[in-house]
Amino acid sequence: SSGGLTGKGFLEGDRTQGNFVPEQHTDYIFSTVGEEWGFLGSSAVVILFMAFIMRLVMVAERQKSKFSRVFGYAVATIFFFHFMINVGMVIGLIPTIGIPLPFFSKGGSSLWGFTVLLFIFIRLDADRTYEW
Repeated sequence: SSGGLTGKGFLEGDRTQGNFVPEQHTDYIFSTVGEEWGFLGSSAVVILFMAFIMRLVMVAERQKSKFSRVFGYAVATIFFFHFMINVGMVIGLIPTIGIPLPFFSKGGSSLWGFTVLLFIFIRLDADRTYEW
């Protein structure tokens, strides 16, 4: 509610700059986005994540190999649950458990893990045969 419709501006949030939000660069990055970029910025993040997850599902559906298809669905599910748990945690629906927001939260191991997971799936997609 602090960010309003368009937010307070980049690095201009009084709650995030005043250190009222714990771990705002890791677990609570979505609250920082909400305050600094507002409802429109938060909506853009949600829409981009949903488009990304839907694209993963579409790529998984076109796989010829059963393993590649199941792996693709698993990757999409992991991204979906990490996103939903993090957003639910930030808005207070579920308890804080330390789940990072994929590709947003600061943290080397989560970034590496998500990237490797995604690149393995991209490599499996490159191996499928094309039908013209």
